[in-house]
Amino acid sequence: IIAFDELRTDFKNPIDQGNPARARERLKNIERICCLLRKLVVPEYSIHGLFCLMFLCAAEWVTLGLNIPLLFYHLWRYFHRPADGSEVMYDAVSIMNADILNYCQKESWCKLAFYLLSFFYYLY
Repeated sequence: IIAFDELRTDFKNPIDQGNPARARERLKNIERICCLLRKLVVPEYSIHGLFCLMFLCAAEWVTLGLNIPLLFYHLWRYFHRPADGSEVMYDAVSIMNADILNYCQKESWCKLAFYLLSFFYYLY
């Protein structure tokens, strides 16, 4: 969420738009953030899949039922990556599209809410 907010802030910052050095610096910053986000995708999906597998083995049907929709979304999102076949989930060029950036930020907030509610449910 913080990374997407940083991208949004950098995207809206009109200072030094005519300065090529500033533009290169902004592009490097965007690429750095996207690289960081890409490194987090597979571990997030893997850990969630492992939790679902543990719920299945423990016969926790209600908990598994609550997690299955997000697991299917993760699978759909992973298998519907860009058509070039790369591992890129967050591309530095496409992420600066305002619609994609808004979608990614909303997705992050929804996942944060789900994981937070799940954490307290698991404690109970």
